[in-house]
Order: sequence, then C-alpha cells, then structure tokens
Amino acid sequence: MEYKTAAMVDVQNSDLASQQAGATLPDPTTVELAATEPGGYRVIRRNGKVTAFDPEKITVAVTKAFLAVEGQNAAASSRIHENVATITESVVNAITRRMPSGGTIHIEDIQDQVELGLMRAEAHKVARSYVLYREERARERQQSIALETHTAGADTLSVTRKDGVKVPLDEQRLITVVREACADVVDTDPEGVLEEARRSMFDGIAEEDVSKALIMSARTFIEAEPNYTYVAARMLLDAHRQEALSFVHGHEARLTQAEMSAAYPAYFASYVKSAVDLELMDPKLASFDLERLGNALKPERDFQFTYLGLQTLYDRYFIQHNEVRFELPQAFFMRVAMGLAINESETETWAIKFYDLLSSFDFMSSTPTLFNSGTLRPQLSSCYLTTVPDDLDGIFGAMKDNALLSKFAGGLGNDWTPVRGMGPHIKGTNGKSQGVVPFLKVANDTAVGVNQGGKRKGAMCAYLETWHVDIEEFLDLRKNTGDDRRRTHDMNTANWVPDLFMKRVCEDQAWTLFSPDETPDLHDLFGQAFEQRYEEYEAQAARGEIKNFKTMRAVELWRKMLGMLYETGHPWVTFKDACNARSPQQHAGVVHSSNLCTEITLNTSAGGEIAVCNLGSVNLTQHITNGNLDIPKLEHTVSIAMRMLDNVIDYNYYSVPTARASNLRHRPVGLGLMGFQDALYKMKISYGSEEAVEFADVSMEAISYFQIKVYTELAQERGTCANFVGSLGTKGNL
Repeated sequence: MEYKTAAMVDVQNSDLASQQAGATLPDPTTVELAATEPGGYRVIRRNGKVTAFDPEKITVAVTKAFLAVEGQNAAASSRIHENVATITESVVNAITRRMPSGGTIHIEDIQDQVELGLMRAEAHKVARSYVLYREERARERQQSIALETHTAGADTLSVTRKDGVKVPLDEQRLITVVREACADVVDTDPEGVLEEARRSMFDGIAEEDVSKALIMSARTFIEAEPNYTYVAARMLLDAHRQEALSFVHGHEARLTQAEMSAAYPAYFASYVKSAVDLELMDPKLASFDLERLGNALKPERDFQFTYLGLQTLYDRYFIQHNEVRFELPQAFFMRVAMGLAINESETETWAIKFYDLLSSFDFMSSTPTLFNSGTLRPQLSSCYLTTVPDDLDGIFGAMKDNALLSKFAGGLGNDWTPVRGMGPHIKGTNGKSQGVVPFLKVANDTAVGVNQGGKRKGAMCAYLETWHVDIEEFLDLRKNTGDDRRRTHDMNTANWVPDLFMKRVCEDQAWTLFSPDETPDLHDLFGQAFEQRYEEYEAQAARGEIKNFKTMRAVELWRKMLGMLYETGHPWVTFKDACNARSPQQHAGVVHSSNLCTEITLNTSAGGEIAVCNLGSVNLTQHITNGNLDIPKLEHTVSIAMRMLDNVIDYNYYSVPTARASNLRHRPVGLGLMGFQDALYKMKISYGSEEAVEFADVSMEAISYFQIKVYTELAQERGTCANFVGSLGTKGNL
C-alpha cells in the first residue's frame, strides 16, 4: 500500500490520499510550526505561499502514515506511539538546529526530515511507501512546473523594502552576485547556490531576507565543500556593502564587488567624514590625504575572508552607529593603519605600508588595536599585569584599575599572592581575615560587569603562588559544585609555581603553606634565594614562631593541582623561577605572574607598576613560498610590524596612569606567530615530526633575529628606552 502523508500531498490530491490512508488527512500545504523564537518559523509551500509551522500537524501526519501501512490495530501499540513522538521530535529538532533564531523552510525539507525520521525509527515499510510516492509525485510536478515556467515567462517574485513598498526582485543582480562570489573558488557551483537560495524565497519576502537567503544557501554547502566558506563570506559582504554604502552616502546603494572597485575611494572619504562627525573616529584622521589613502585601498582583498572571519569582524570590530555597520573591510584596515601612523612624520606613507601588511594577512595586530585604533579612545595594548597589595584600599584600587582597563578591551593578569590568607588577625578591626577567595569572587564579577566595552566578555586571570595558605581553596575556584560564593566561573586561574615545590614533589617531601603577612619577602624571591628563605620560615614554623601555616605532602598538593586541571582546565601551571631566570629586566624588578594568555612575563609591583604588553602576530602561512620559508618576505614583515608595535606604546590611550609610566619606561612588545600548522601543511611536513621541530626552531629564530635587528634600528632613530641600561641586552645576552 502506498501512503500519501500530509507532508507530501498537494491540496488537489487530499481526497485521494484520504482514501488510500483510510482516513482524512490534513492539507499538506498547511503544515505549520508554532513560532517560539523571535522571528518564528515559517513554511514555504510549493505554490510560494508562506504559513506558520506547527509540530502537531507532523504528529498527525506520521500517525496516519503508520495507520495506512500497518492498519487500525497500530493505534493500540505503545511502540507506534513512541515512534511517532520520536520522529516528530527529530523533525522539529532538525529544523530548529539549522535555524536557531527562526526562519523559513521549504515543505520539501520537512518531507526529507520526515523520511529520515521514519528510516531511523526502522519503520521500513512506511518509509518505503513514503519514498515511492514522493518520487511519483515529483515526476508529475516536474512536468507541471516546466509548463508553468514556460507560460509565466518573465514573472518574478516581489520583495518588500523597509518602507513597505513592494518592488520586483532584481533577478539579474542576484545571478551576478552569486556568480561573482563563486568566481575563482574551486569546486563551487553558482547555479546550486542560486537554486538553494530560491527555495527559501517567497513572494513579498523582506529585502534584507534575500541577502540572508543567499548567505544561508552558501552555508549549507560548507560541510560538503569547505571552499563554500568563501562564497558565504562574499554573500555576507554583499549585504554589508549595501548597508555601509547606503549609510555613508545617505541613499540606497547596491553595488557589486566589481562596481565597488571603482567606488571604494569615494566611499572611503565619505566614511571617514561620517565617523568623525559622529564622534566615532579621531578628528586627526580627517586631516590625512584621504584621496591618496582611498586610492591605495585594494578592494579585491575583501574576497580573502572566510565566512566566520568576516562575520566576526562584522559582529565585533566594524565601526557602527545605531546598529548600522558602515565600515567596510578595507576601510577597517586603513583606519587601524592610520591610527598607528598618526605620530609618524610621513603619515600617509607609513599608513599605506601598515595597511598593506594588515590587509594582506601577512601580519595581524591584536584585538584591542583592531578595535580601537583611530578612535577617540585608542586603547591598543593587549594585556595589563598587576600585583594586588594586602590592604583594603589597595585591593579595591586594583579592582577599579581592572574595570578601567577592561572597559577598553584590555586583558588582565592579577598577582594575588601578597593578600593574606584565611585566619590571620586584622589589626584595624580586631577580627580575622577571610582570605583571598572572597576578593577573587569580586574580581570575577567585575570582569563580567565590565565586559570590554560591551564588545566581548571580560578577560582576567588570577595568579597565586603555590606556598600560599589559601592555595587549596584557590584550586577549587572553577568547580561547579560547592559554595557558589567561593567560586569564580568566569575568571581564569593559574598556579605560580617555584622550582622548590617541584623538587619536593620529585623527592616526595613535605611542603609548607604560609600566609604572606608572616612571610612577605617570599613573594619577591626566586631561585636559590627563595629556597634558602623558605627553609628558614619552615624552621620558624617548627619552633612555633609562625602561627598560620599548614604542612602537607608536596605530592598530595600536586595531585590536587593536576586533578583540578583535568576536571576544570584550571588553575594553569606556570613556573616562577623559569620566568624570572630568563627575564631581560631582572635589574628592574621581579616577575610575579604572566598575563591572561600566559605568553608574556613582565615586572609588576604592589601599587607601583602595572605592566603592559603590546602584541601582534606574524602569519607564518603567508610566508611559505614554493614549499619553503620565504626569509626575505619574513624580514620585510617583521621590520614593519615592529614599527607598528612600537608606535602602539606612544599612541596608546591609558586609562590608568601607572600603566602609561610602565609602558614608556620598558617599551615591551610581543611579536608572535600564528598559522604554524597551516605552514607545515603547505610544506607537506607532519606536525609530530622532527622536521616540524626543526622548522619551529628556524622560523622562530628568524623572527627573533629580525625583531632584535629592527628594534636596534628603531633605537638609533628614536633613542634608547629609559630602562634599557642594566638589562640582559646590554650584557650581550639575547
């Protein structure tokens, strides 16, 4: 028996379906899904009409499918009822998973999901009947559609503009945009993208939904062919281009990428003027030679983005006014470059050099630099490191500093070791200390509240030395169980481990925990000096001269550290002695922590110095030519990148004065790399091979050498930084 389910029968055939199914079936073109999300879910029927989508109708249709094939006795079977519920749930889940925030789905897609649900439920007879009938009806419809298409001639869908006016869909522009998006992208089919997009369109569709349909249609192919990510990105770019051009020119503008190539310079000048007038950009940028800079833009580089990359830029990085993003990708890179060149004597020349480096993806500045360069608050530095003092004014002063630094997208690394542990007497109140954990909870909530200016989550990491008496509670901060008032679910944590602890672990010896109010100098000692003083404190504790301490097996604490690392990913394990022994600034202080991402180590002091890191990354993938590392190109990239990073220090907006003083005194920059695995892939080298290790050594040594060389040249041009004398560099130790 062949069953014609409600999800597959046309209106004119519903009576026939009822006869074959032995029951009256619902009209398939009214299958609806009740919208529970903003925007809702809608079904496009074969005649183009749009209705809401109701899962209850799927339940009815699937139930009657079983009745038609297995007979009326099936109604009494609990197994059948369970299958119906499972199939309905699978169909609804498939639709909501694909479009989590609502949207339109074609009736054929619903049928596909019902078919899959039947087969997964092992209802093979029902599924077979379902498939055969769909094929028969598809053949009949194909003949009918061909005739209707021939008869309709040039009839097209209409789209609804924002003002409510309906206009014909520009079918030719649609074809041009899709073919342009697929041009030079191997293994992509513009006709397939167009066909998929049309399935989601209907008469009267909102104009902005046409762009969404194109983007979604390209996205559906990414899983099968990753190159469609570039097609989807170009579809997104087309929608963004309309948004940006219409805003800066004050009227609707719909240009293709080919047309945009000639229009970019004029747009760029209007964009800068608009941003300055809206107080979103530094007025100094308007004094640049905008015509020269506009002509230096390379519109073809808009097509380099993957979908996720461009979507991230659109969501977080592009300048916007009232939720309208009017900054196109090449204008974005030029805005960043102009900010970094603002203090150069030849501003346009250097801005173009900086732009070329960024827009080619040879080098990429850090997120704060991309966010804020060229704006009224150019906070370009990546991370700030602080040491929290052991008094209430100092603790909450550090909280305020954290908030101000996080507001403008700075990542935070806090050294909490000086804060006394739980139990010691508080002289000012005649009470007992609650330890460091309650303050860490406040710091955690500060990062949540001041979420980098509303652009992304606040980012903070707390460091504590392994001898601190609160270390065991510190290990539990990221657990999902226990007293939530003593948990920090949104903040990273890291152990600051001295070598002596690891030595005690290896030798299975005892380890003593102290409160820093009784052992204050341990915080500033490392190496042999730390070991000697630590053992003296242990002797004092044994004599009863130190009251607040705890002794335990070092191995036991190490196991707890590793256990929490496996369970929660925190606290990270970082090494105090290794960082200080290699610090080039040993003459100027002690390294008490790393930063949020643990890639830098700089000196800090309680209430006196906030260390700053200024970061950027060389894209190693872009420096592989003919299967080898392109050393001359790498030198060119590093030479310009280092100048950009050095410019950050002087141009940077400092929300905390002590951070400015520290950054100008030490002038630290971090030039890292990205794309290492991709570079190995291009060179056909296995990641786990000896060749990969050798390539890592050669490539990083080259970057380091060129970095030192360029900084030497910058020192000759701009002078030596205040704290260079006495550093390891002056002793020839690089």
